[in-house]
Amino acid sequence: MREKSTLKENLIGYGFLAPALILLTIFLIIPVGMVFYYAFTDYYLLTPDARQFIGLDNFKRLIGDPIFLKSIFNTAKFVIWIIPVQLGAALGMALLINKKRKGNMFFKVAFFAPVVMSLVVISILWLYLLNPNEGLINAILNRFGIESLPFLTSPSQSMYTIVFVSAWQGAGYQMLLLLGGMQNIPQDVYEAAELDGFTKFQQFRYITLPLLKPTAIFVLLTTLISAFKLIVQPMIMTQGGPMNSTMTMVYYIYQTGFTDRLVGYSSSIALVFTTLIGLITITQRKLIKEDKD
Repeated sequence: MREKSTLKENLIGYGFLAPALILLTIFLIIPVGMVFYYAFTDYYLLTPDARQFIGLDNFKRLIGDPIFLKSIFNTAKFVIWIIPVQLGAALGMALLINKKRKGNMFFKVAFFAPVVMSLVVISILWLYLLNPNEGLINAILNRFGIESLPFLTSPSQSMYTIVFVSAWQGAGYQMLLLLGGMQNIPQDVYEAAELDGFTKFQQFRYITLPLLKPTAIFVLLTTLISAFKLIVQPMIMTQGGPMNSTMTMVYYIYQTGFTDRLVGYSSSIALVFTTLIGLITITQRKLIKEDKD
């Protein structure tokens, strides 16, 4: 009797899990398996019947592909710059509105508003603002006697421009997370520090930063993961140019697979990209675990 009751409970549990497992299989497990298989084939989207197994040829081709190597460099460059810029802006905004003062609600809404906007809309908006001829930003610079800057049309400035736009759009989300961490710090600690003669900077250095560390680590990880997935901004604002200076790995996967229709080659890029992300994630987890120990 007991065994029948347990079996019934298990079947009910699996029944509740079934929809999620089916969706997971359809939209994650099967696509990942297909990418792994296609990465070792010569598969052109318009001639699926001509698909053939070619082993490691796609990966050998990647080694000599200058655009692929450039996309790795651009992705790393974006990640290296976006982390300090976006987290620095988020921390500054969180400190600004952490204290009770008039107008805090306005600043919270203003800082968070870009987060809820579509990335496509934001990219188009900044595309017009940064227009070298008619853009508002250059018009303001001209008013102060500064020559118009190329921004998105310069290979040396385009990626930094995208870093700025991305940080402007995403910093509000990190700000809320950091603000929540700050407001969880007991006020008694700050009051005791004031009695001991701590300055505001010393309170920030020796109290806020150490107690904010768990939240900061979470914010760092989420920012890092989203940074590697950069595609919308370069797709809308620069189309990967000029001279492939904003071509990222995810955008190159999309362009190779859906524009050039080279499904096999794009799958090999996706497999390399996934492997790199996996290695970085494992390394991060080990470093965080060692730091906690």
